[in-house]
Amino acid sequence: MQMKRIALAAVLLASGLFIGSCSRQVTRVSTEETIDISGRWNNTDSREVANQMTDQVLSGSWIGDFQEDNAGKKPVVIVGMVMNKSHEHIDAETFVKDVEQSFIKSQRVRLVQGGKKREELRAEKADQQTNASVSTMKKFGLENGADFILQGSINSIVDSHKKQKVVYYQVNLELTNIQTNEVVWIGDKKIAKYVKN
Repeated sequence: MQMKRIALAAVLLASGLFIGSCSRQVTRVSTEETIDISGRWNNTDSREVANQMTDQVLSGSWIGDFQEDNAGKKPVVIVGMVMNKSHEHIDAETFVKDVEQSFIKSQRVRLVQGGKKREELRAEKADQQTNASVSTMKKFGLENGADFILQGSINSIVDSHKKQKVVYYQVNLELTNIQTNEVVWIGDKKIAKYVKN
């Protein structure tokens, strides 16, 4: 009888530990707070790199040169492809949106849509040609053409040994004059993370 009680107590204790170890706790945190759990690219990296690189590109001489040649008008910029060439799955669209948001906040350039969103806008205009009233229909051929395109890549290098690794990220961006194909600005931002398990 004593043996059955000990066995039952052991089973209950083990199952209590198992259930307790499987519980999950979720706490809401500020999106501005830096929390780096895995050592991989995260929202903080995306936001900080986008803000710093946008500051870099906007401090370049290309804006003043353009405004001098164009009666002070703001340059129109389109953010093109930012390719993920890193070892991780990184959703480059999040980074692109952070860059676009920084451009808009600066109020130093005008931003136009590119890629699939531009195609969706054009499809909507096409639909309006037959389904909207003449007074509200948006016409083709009146888009703002971009003066410059920003393109780039996210790259990484991993150096690891046993339970330690250093992950090195480099984001490269370049701004090109669409009319002349002249590269008017090149910048990069580097991040290194030491991860120890």
